Amino acid sequence: MDKLMRIALAEAKKAEKKEEVPIGCVIVKDGKIIGRGHNLRESKKDPLEHAELIAIRKAAKKIGDWRLNQCELYVTLEPCPMCAWAIIQSRIPKVTYGASDPKLKSSRILKKNKIKVKSGIMKEECREILQDFFKNRR
Repeated sequence: MDKLMRIALAEAKKAEKKEEVPIGCVIVKDGKIIGRGHNLRESKKDPLEHAELIAIRKAAKKIGDWRLNQCELYVTLEPCPMCAWAIIQSRIPKVTYGASDPKLKSSRILKKNKIKVKSGIMKEECREILQDFFKNRR
C-alpha cells in the first residue's frame, strides 16, 4: 500500500514541477498500475483535469471498459465531490487516500455508495507536499 502511495506521490511531484497543485493518483488492477495521473488544470486550462479523472480515463482505455470494478484507486488527497462521483460512476470499489480535505469530506459520498475507503496512508508526506506548494506560492 505504501508502495502505491509513493507512486501517487511521484505523480504529485510531476504536477508540482509544472506549477500545478501537487495531487497524484494511480489505479491498480491485479497488482498492476493501469492508470496514473496528476493535476493538469492550469497547463490544459481545463477544470476537469484532476489527477483522479486523468487516471480513470487512462485505466478505462487500458482495459477497454468504463467499468473499473476490479480496480483500486490511490490518491494523495481525499477526492473532491466531482472526482468522488466519477469514482462511483466508474465502479471502482476501493479508494485509498493520503491527506484528508477537511473542507470537503467527500469520503462520505464514497462510503454512502458502498465504496471501501482507507485514509491516512502516508498522510504526512501527502499533506506536506501540498502545504509546501501553497506556502511557496504566497
